[in-house]
Amino acid sequence: MSKYSIGIDFGSLSGRAILADIENGNEIASSIYSYPHGIMESQLPDGTKLGMDWALQDPQDYLEVIYHTIPQLLRVSKVRAEDIIGIGIDFTACTVLPVKSDGTPLCFLEEYKNEPHAYVKLWKHHSAQDQAYELNAIASQRGEPFLERYGGKVSLEWEVPKVWELVEEAPHIYDAMDYWIEAADWIVWKLCGSLVKSNCVAGFKGLWNEEEGYPGNNFFKALHHKLKCYVEEKLNFPLAYIGERAGGLTAEMAKKIKLNEGTAVAVSIIDAHAAIPAVGINSPGKMLAIMGTSSCHMVLGEKKCIVSGICGVVNNGVIPGYYGYEAGQACVGEYFAWFVDNCIPRAYKDAAKKNSLNIHEYLTEKARKLKAGENGILALDWWNGNRSILVDADLSGLIIGMTIHTKPEEIYRALIEATAYGTRKIVETFRDNGVPVDEFYASGGISQKNTLAMQIYADVLKMPIKIAGHMNGSALGSAIHGAVAAGKQMGGYDDLSEASTAMGRIKEVAYEPIEDNCTIYEQLYKEYIKLHNYFGKGDNDVMKLLRRIKREIKEK
Repeated sequence: MSKYSIGIDFGSLSGRAILADIENGNEIASSIYSYPHGIMESQLPDGTKLGMDWALQDPQDYLEVIYHTIPQLLRVSKVRAEDIIGIGIDFTACTVLPVKSDGTPLCFLEEYKNEPHAYVKLWKHHSAQDQAYELNAIASQRGEPFLERYGGKVSLEWEVPKVWELVEEAPHIYDAMDYWIEAADWIVWKLCGSLVKSNCVAGFKGLWNEEEGYPGNNFFKALHHKLKCYVEEKLNFPLAYIGERAGGLTAEMAKKIKLNEGTAVAVSIIDAHAAIPAVGINSPGKMLAIMGTSSCHMVLGEKKCIVSGICGVVNNGVIPGYYGYEAGQACVGEYFAWFVDNCIPRAYKDAAKKNSLNIHEYLTEKARKLKAGENGILALDWWNGNRSILVDADLSGLIIGMTIHTKPEEIYRALIEATAYGTRKIVETFRDNGVPVDEFYASGGISQKNTLAMQIYADVLKMPIKIAGHMNGSALGSAIHGAVAAGKQMGGYDDLSEASTAMGRIKEVAYEPIEDNCTIYEQLYKEYIKLHNYFGKGDNDVMKLLRRIKREIKEK
């Protein structure tokens, strides 16, 4: 009798669950549930106003994903509960929330429902930039060894800037919470009753590593006096490694989602990192770009190298036995969406509808007819700040070369090209610092849906692009983790690399670089780098000035 595992991918706007065959990774069924509260960026449900650059969520939405999707998988597939041996969870990160010792989020309690800091802070909650600036300055002055593991800068998206913001703006919330916990670990806790911190999220987002643990109390005290005992007081629960079994499904949860009590639940993993085994990567030199709302760039290495501006390097943090490296772009699919939501004339929308295409498909087809360089436009891909290599959320987007004759499809193509240039900068930075990137893979919705984007990436990178063989790469990766958590004795695997080889997959056809396009993009990339350095490295801080003026006016 076949055995199966469930992978649940918690994204920015929805959660997707798949049921996968343990033997080969085939998807048997899938289910998606959109968060009822979405992303709260302007106000809470009760109307409480939020500040600039806030991005909150309601953790009840995450529970609803589980309650809706897993029973749906069973109904559609007709698979018996006893044949489902494991569950894996991946999550956008750093996505954190304050909870009580019994796991109750503070925002569930009546006295905190109108308190913004009592809610989940999504990865794209970007109002802690000042704390990130100061943290990096203090860490640099103190010579903190952790700083080099994060490319010389800790991002405002990570755990500590967010908790420091909470301490400064809502100290009573800090005092009231028992744990400051990643949403990924919270979901695992709710499933199996075991509270553990994933070494993946702790290492990539929480300043922890195997050799040194967390930074010392004196560092946290230098940030804020209330943070002196932060680790002992708010992170005082065990750490566990990816690929391990966090626990078994509780009787209460099993009854609610129609599975068997004791079903293995894997230690959580970050969404991008889960996609690595889903394409069968289990050795160094193979970079995977997970392309969705934002992009993450993952690669394995045999040794620890110091790479400027990356998001982190963690030993055993992606595939056991290797150093896992992460970099990324904070805005990819999200700024394509911004463009079509705000900059497309009615005539284009009508034409798309007439041709039975969505607006992205219509723009892509029109942009495909343009030759490389024909649009005469160059863009910087910083619509949501720069994650790598500059690590600065106060940077913003730029388009140069537009005229009164510029068409929407020309801008659309330039935006795609900008993300490819940003990715090339990341690839080159890894190579320059001793981390080989010999092959390039892509996963996520854009890689599956936008053939033009993938060809542009191949031309800009001058490398073939291999595409994930699964529409839901991160969810499949989580299912692979679920199979490993169950272990061979239960019909799964004892080793993540073995499971990846069996269940991971890529498409047979790759995107090959086109020589003529490569020549044009080589010229444009050199100009992109000039703009990148001029606006991103302090020669011209106009982007930050504009942002500061905007904030001051909004806060009056």
